[in-house]
Amino acid sequence: MSFSDFSILKFLANTVDILLVWYVIYKLIMIVRGTKAVQLLKGIFVILLVKVISDKFHLQTLGWMMEQILTWGFVVIAIIFQPELRRALEQLGRGRFFSRTANQESDDQEKVVESIVKAVDYMAKRRIGALISIERETGMGDYIETGIQLDSKISSELLINIFIPNTPLHDGAVILQKSQVAAAACYLPLSESPFISKELGTRHRAALGISEVTDSVTVIVSEETGSVSLTKNGELHRDLHSEAFREMLKNELLTHSRVKQTSSARWNWRGKKNG
Repeated sequence: MSFSDFSILKFLANTVDILLVWYVIYKLIMIVRGTKAVQLLKGIFVILLVKVISDKFHLQTLGWMMEQILTWGFVVIAIIFQPELRRALEQLGRGRFFSRTANQESDDQEKVVESIVKAVDYMAKRRIGALISIERETGMGDYIETGIQLDSKISSELLINIFIPNTPLHDGAVILQKSQVAAAACYLPLSESPFISKELGTRHRAALGISEVTDSVTVIVSEETGSVSLTKNGELHRDLHSEAFREMLKNELLTHSRVKQTSSARWNWRGKKNG
């Protein structure tokens, strides 16, 4: 083997190594995206920035503090990111870390939409009050912790049974994460807006409240009238008919999902199509 052949093999090995590292980093970003870990990563970036500034301007005390934080940072990160690390290891063990595709995510979202629409139609006709909040980019872990964790696959039957009156979980909100019912009987923050109609009750105020602090989509079924409403970005859309509700939910969830897929498509290998 000539020296030039050895150099080519080394170059190819380094290229593959870099691509694999970037792919793993990308998958890790996909796992922590939409969770509290994103805000913590921003905090780490600020600490690194302060450390650089303190070294440049010879701020000894501040530099020593940042150095101590960075020295013990690995232990702190392992503790703080424990849920995200556990989820990554679980996905790796199930073989889902590398096999999850955009098409599968889109199919899951379509099933979620159909399950919600079917459940809401059933409850609206029978005037069963319901409050369903769907997580998107902003993590809702803090609100999930206030309820009873379920981690169950979404189905219309499960949603209906949760909100049946006088059952243990009917009082409060259901929070959906991707294709799962994360928790039920959750407490959501009430909106303090003075422009909310006096005829709206606690469910509508809670739905508006969560839409003001997150990018979630929240569905309300009125117990008094059976009307269906939807909140997003601090906006309340009231008295939606079945088809209008379905279309709005599809636009918010499916279009949102496709936008994410388009933005992430540039990471995919183009050779996969022919390979």
